[in-house]
Amino acid sequence: MSTPQASATSHTTYVRYALVPVPTLGLDAVARRCGLHPELVRRFVALGLVDAKRDASGQLVFQPSAPAKLARVQRLRAGLNLNYASIGLVLDLLDRISLLESTIRRSGARSDDVSWI
Repeated sequence: MSTPQASATSHTTYVRYALVPVPTLGLDAVARRCGLHPELVRRFVALGLVDAKRDASGQLVFQPSAPAKLARVQRLRAGLNLNYASIGLVLDLLDRISLLESTIRRSGARSDDVSWI
């Protein structure tokens, strides 16, 4: 375990901590948590519905939020009977809506007040 390093400039002391790697999940762990076949998870990655990277050995690794994203894809597929291309569009629009809502909240405007538009 590393210890923080302090450095002083003028009268302010800054503490720097070593970066801790974000834990990742393997393909099998994500598939098991979502109740999906690993090949279907691979297909979702290929379609861009969920993000994944490759580790040094070439295996897919996912962020801890991947099972929640995959559950969202499954809900859209089952609940709205959308094809996978449409799901990608809906996910993009939902992300944009969330971004706009957070911008509105930060500005202090009310969501029913359209004067900010």
